[in-house]
Amino acid sequence: MPVSGDWVTVGIDNGGTANNGTVLDSSGTFLVTEMAELPSLVREGPDKAIAALADSFDKVLAMTGVPKESVKAVGLDTPGPASADGVLVTGGATNFGHPDWSRFNIRAALQDRLGIPVLYNNDGNAAALYAHHVRHGADALERSSVSAIVGTGFGGGVINDGQIVKGASGMAGELGHMPIPLTGVLEADQPAPSCACGQSGDAESVASLTGIVRNLLPYWLTRFPGHELAEVDIMKAAKLVRGYAERGDEMSLAIFRQQAMAMAQVFSIAAKFTDPDTYFVGGGVIEAAPHFRDWFLATVREHTHFYPEQADIAEITLVPDLDMAGARGSAIAAAAWVNNQ
Repeated sequence: MPVSGDWVTVGIDNGGTANNGTVLDSSGTFLVTEMAELPSLVREGPDKAIAALADSFDKVLAMTGVPKESVKAVGLDTPGPASADGVLVTGGATNFGHPDWSRFNIRAALQDRLGIPVLYNNDGNAAALYAHHVRHGADALERSSVSAIVGTGFGGGVINDGQIVKGASGMAGELGHMPIPLTGVLEADQPAPSCACGQSGDAESVASLTGIVRNLLPYWLTRFPGHELAEVDIMKAAKLVRGYAERGDEMSLAIFRQQAMAMAQVFSIAAKFTDPDTYFVGGGVIEAAPHFRDWFLATVREHTHFYPEQADIAEITLVPDLDMAGARGSAIAAAAWVNNQ
């Protein structure tokens, strides 16, 4: 049954360089309205990183004047992959290269440090949950959504009836590593794209910064041999592609068109599999110039295959407040847990 009285949950979004925190009160109001960042120290290993997470917890409580005794639960999200309980994969995840992270239970470690229940989600799921609640409000528990968030990799989240779909091992919603049809996405002479996960032709192999570096930019530079990005280090060049696309560069627009089409293939599969109310797009494209962002979304819509009945009601839109979405989604998940106790 719901907990009575005034209480809060804290949400902490853990990243490769910074942690961001927030506080959610029992009425559903976020008490932190700006970014509340501190260095995450994840590359220095678990001891320093767990201390940094505790510092983030202390920081948001100090910002809001809320006593620790009022915190009923903490929501934590990290980049994946990790189990549903917050155990990082063998060998560590992308942002957790220190050897001590392998098979480390980051949720349990923070819970032991704080002495407060900690609920874990990966960062894609947390952002997806926040986007879902913002869009659907009072109807959130009766709606479903799918989120695709493109950055260095391709994150995602599936929400059904307002709840995160985690799966048996916690790996549900890993949309980036789902193989997608590439007919019509790739050029006739374009090699099959490979992913760092070992697969060929998954969504991340096209729609991600890593996909640009590994697959798209090397190919498109052969089509535009005189392009000035050919003279730039491949990693730096990949990060410059969006700026070129915003200015109308033909090659860079071709790269982002393929990324939008790959995302559309993911949404096309979701339309047949979960038939969600809303499809969210997140990532660097949100931070792009409005004309480019609108073009990208329109391209996703154009290439997403809906049945006519779905096309009449389906909405493809942006993840709101992306920088704060992870922490806020984590706080929402923690509050749901409190209310279900």
